[in-house]
Amino acid sequence: MKVGVQLPEVERIYRWSEIRDISRAAEDAGFDSLWVGDHLLYRDEHGSRGPWEVWSVLAALAEMTHRVEIGPLVASTSFHNPAMLAKKAATVDEISGGRLILGLGAGWNETEYEAFGFPYDRRVTRFEEAFTIIRTLIREGSMDFGGEFYELSGMELLPPARRDMKLLIGSNGPRMLRIAAPHVDMWNTWHASYGNTPEGLAELMAVVDEAARDVGRDPSEIERTAAVLVKLEGGLGRRASSDRPVSRPVEGDVEEIAASLLRFADVGVDHLQLVVDPIEVSSIDFLAEVLVAVRG
Repeated sequence: MKVGVQLPEVERIYRWSEIRDISRAAEDAGFDSLWVGDHLLYRDEHGSRGPWEVWSVLAALAEMTHRVEIGPLVASTSFHNPAMLAKKAATVDEISGGRLILGLGAGWNETEYEAFGFPYDRRVTRFEEAFTIIRTLIREGSMDFGGEFYELSGMELLPPARRDMKLLIGSNGPRMLRIAAPHVDMWNTWHASYGNTPEGLAELMAVVDEAARDVGRDPSEIERTAAVLVKLEGGLGRRASSDRPVSRPVEGDVEEIAASLLRFADVGVDHLQLVVDPIEVSSIDFLAEVLVAVRG
């Protein structure tokens, strides 16, 4: 089981120097991956907050790291023309030396759609067209496309993308799974979607199994990944928006947290992304000991 780290989002304003230091600490500690949320703006009773733009951050991570996989968790296909998104992914993957996992989703936070002027309606239908374009350009390099929302004529992705770049779907919806299951290499879910427990995750993974079989795929061909909320000393709650449900975090000493993470391995998870509260260099240093215990 691989273990990665979700980098800061809107817990407070993190300067790039802090994100860089956290990322370096995580790579040095032996974590397998670094993940960045793709959001633009949140508003709730606590006010307005916004993270840095995901593809700019990923490009910087691609250059400053050497070993870890990197990826958006997950990139909203609504925020870019899909051919341009494929271009961005190919570029970041090149900078990283082939370490990008391209996580994709349809988006959910209406506030940022309205503020930035992106259409919010029919997101799944729009995703289906965008996903067709992105995966075709990554895998085949060129296409013409005439859809309801997007049109391409003589589109070529040059320089070409790495053909075996992993595609990840971040969704639990039946229609989204049906669209993505024939083509993706990996699936992801957020901790609040399964209660942050191995038992809840096992139930959700059974849904993915069924979706894979329905489209004629062996479920084992799709890697399972999940974000897990982990609370350490000083954690105050890591929530982007009050609209999203709250999970009970994994917490305790080194041995207790390691034992909790290993329970996820027991239900068949291939890759965890730790959503750490608080997300600081000192937290990464503590979790380095947890990582040793998990792999011990």
